[in-house]
Amino acid sequence: MKTTTTTDERAIAELQREHGPALFHFLLGLTFGDRQRAEDLVQETLVRAWQHPEAFAAPYESMRPWLFTVGRRLAIDARRSRQARPTEVSDLVLESTPADQDTADSAVRALDVREAVRTLSPEHRAVLVQIYFHGLSVGETAEVLGIPAGTVKSRSYYALRLLSRNLPGYSRRSSARNSASRAEASATST
Repeated sequence: MKTTTTTDERAIAELQREHGPALFHFLLGLTFGDRQRAEDLVQETLVRAWQHPEAFAAPYESMRPWLFTVGRRLAIDARRSRQARPTEVSDLVLESTPADQDTADSAVRALDVREAVRTLSPEHRAVLVQIYFHGLSVGETAEVLGIPAGTVKSRSYYALRLLSRNLPGYSRRSSARNSASRAEASATST
């Protein structure tokens, strides 16, 4: 059974007080100003000093060269391991990335829209299909359907009005009305 000897905790605390700030600034330069990484490397360097009491018995006037060498090697190893794996995503990137919409909500919305489109007349539906589902312009839709561009505009206008009535939860006016009625309900309940 192998026993491990470690450095006295008081010696490590003294080492931290005497050489910690200089070691931190040295490692801060090696990590390109990344304070968190530099702090982690300082801690790992002190752990190595704690695990290797023989370093204290060396004929050095100061432990600083030994600490700097160990810290430098740890920084190099950490850099190599980061380069060997994909880059990490920081919280800032995640906060600025738009969240994916809930697939269940979008599926329900798609079903609601399809059902509302089915209630339209074939003429109105044909115009909306060409413009919104096939992405055609008013002129292209007029050409495909063989009707004047003004008729396409008129049919799309009235078709959208009918859809807004058939989809009350999706229109701007109804959401404003719902917000107002919720505010009114909460005011009367208090």
